[in-house]
Amino acid sequence: MSDAQPIRVIFVEDDADVRLGSTQALELAGLAVDSFASVEDARARIRAGVPAVVLSDVKLPGMSGTDWLNEIRAIDADLPVILVTGHGDIAMAVQAMRQGAYDFIEKPFSSEHLVAVVRRAAEKRYLTLQVQALRDQLENWHGIQAVLLGRSAQMQQVRRTVLTLAATSADVVIYGETGTGKDLVARCLHEHSDRRRANYVPLNCGGMSEALAESELFGHEVGSFTGATRVRIGKFEHAQGGTLFLDEIESMPMAVQIKFLRALQERCIERIGSNKAIPIDCRVIAAAKEDLKALSDRQKFRADLYYRIGVAFVELPPLRERREDIPLLFEHFMLLAASRYERAAPLLSSSQLAELMAHAWPGNVREMRNVADRFVLGLLGDHLNLTTGAHALSCSLPEQVEHFERAMITEELRRHNGDVALTTKALGLPKQTLYDKLRRLQISIDAFRQES
Repeated sequence: MSDAQPIRVIFVEDDADVRLGSTQALELAGLAVDSFASVEDARARIRAGVPAVVLSDVKLPGMSGTDWLNEIRAIDADLPVILVTGHGDIAMAVQAMRQGAYDFIEKPFSSEHLVAVVRRAAEKRYLTLQVQALRDQLENWHGIQAVLLGRSAQMQQVRRTVLTLAATSADVVIYGETGTGKDLVARCLHEHSDRRRANYVPLNCGGMSEALAESELFGHEVGSFTGATRVRIGKFEHAQGGTLFLDEIESMPMAVQIKFLRALQERCIERIGSNKAIPIDCRVIAAAKEDLKALSDRQKFRADLYYRIGVAFVELPPLRERREDIPLLFEHFMLLAASRYERAAPLLSSSQLAELMAHAWPGNVREMRNVADRFVLGLLGDHLNLTTGAHALSCSLPEQVEHFERAMITEELRRHNGDVALTTKALGLPKQTLYDKLRRLQISIDAFRQES
């Protein structure tokens, strides 16, 4: 597929007057048409992935439209074929639909009906090729790009920061809202570091009591408290040589923060009930939903602990701030769900994609994965109804238009590696108009020219 090309109509009709009139009607509606008098003349235009739809009369000199349908489906089963039939051929047209035709139009037909059917087929073809391009890209991505998905400038920066920090021994704090993928970033930091052969040990500090948090982190000896019937190795020890990931560190009890700080400073721990110091060698990655510095200023987090771990930071943007990543992410989660549930991955309509793009995503990527699962299972209707309820997106119409403009412009810039001429052609915009929009939306062309 050539991304710069629009969806064209390959039209075959042996009646010159009908061919001319239909071609003019389609072109007046803004559709690009290549018209032919026979299948033999048009056959060379058909190839797998061609950005086109086929509109063909059934009764033609040489090969018929129905025979060509079978040939086209053998080349590209997803290429929409619309058959034009004469009066009395309805039974044959229905049979052609069963064989895979997209639709049929009965003669005589109005220009409005012709344009409406062809437009629907062209939209379907466009969406099919878009999905295939996303799937090809997902298959071709590797390394950190295949894990921390996203083409937005924010996610490119996140990947660069993660790779830079992974090569160091610095402890890291990851900031991000619920569901933005903090654990995924922590795993990437571990997997791309020299510690990847040792354990990656996650621990969520949320809702843990002081006694439980201390036992989980440092372990305990037999008899150190009621119920301690065996030695327990704590998370610090289990992460020896590897990475200890503490999620929701802002929830760590204050008393445990003191002991945790001492362990970080001295790089040794003592199990509960023991006086023996155990040297530790692990990297600590912490994640928080709130600014730890602000919490420390309000005396809700120890300032000395903040200054000990608050050296290197990774900030994850919420999904609503990187909407250009929504189509790729949703396609990724749909493919995962289709594999998990042994279902075919459905095709999003343009209206459904518009709902995804307009939604607030308060649960971020985790919420999107849930929606993708439900979509694949057929639990959502034609309208996803994502913007209803307590978390509806309170965007004005201009704000929603801006979201769509940003997504479309960044998508075309990415496809064409920042080439302004190709981008303006694909978007149908004058060059100066594109530059005006880039300034208003604060989009940098250089970021796309540097993207690999």
